[in-house]
Amino acid sequence: MPESEIIYRLVIAFLIGGAIGFEREYLSKAAGFRTLILISVGSCLFTIFSILIAHQTPDRIASNIVTGIGFLGAGVIFKEDNRVKGLTTAASIWVTAALGMGIGGGYYVICVAGAGVSLIALFLLVKLENLIETVNQSRNYKIGCAYKHETLAKFEDMFRAHRLKFKRNKQTKNGENITGTWIVNGSEKNHNAFIKEILNDDSVIEFEF
Repeated sequence: MPESEIIYRLVIAFLIGGAIGFEREYLSKAAGFRTLILISVGSCLFTIFSILIAHQTPDRIASNIVTGIGFLGAGVIFKEDNRVKGLTTAASIWVTAALGMGIGGGYYVICVAGAGVSLIALFLLVKLENLIETVNQSRNYKIGCAYKHETLAKFEDMFRAHRLKFKRNKQTKNGENITGTWIVNGSEKNHNAFIKEILNDDSVIEFEF
């Protein structure tokens, strides 16, 4: 393989990794601009070296690249407030590595098309995702008040009145106070109406949302 061809492939890997990394960096995600460039270029280099050094086809080293990328992807996934975060960033790492491998193997058209589809999913589908969330979104509520018989049931009646579906996680009594946590699903409009009512309820001494 001529050196000019190797440089050409590395440049394409750099550009594609940078394009995907730009979106992650713009949103201040764990794996951003430089990280995804390095993943793309690294995967490209491994694939090229598997051809030049071992005189093998790229598929022989693909499984090892996927294993290594798996560790990176797992590192950006975490749980926060009963929600798993970082899955999109982990998927971006995964697809960037795949594109880097494809470029290293010389499949330019396929990789450019794959990068285009990935960028559409990252940039354009955000609006659709936001639209879906206005119709139905999941939120975690923590409400505390003075302990009375069936106090928490009062808040669940309020969920129902605002057409919100809920699941109680746990309830805790501390002295004269009781606190409950719920996972609540419903439209953004209904959530906002519920929050407004709770904020004006004098019996509520703690509210996290």
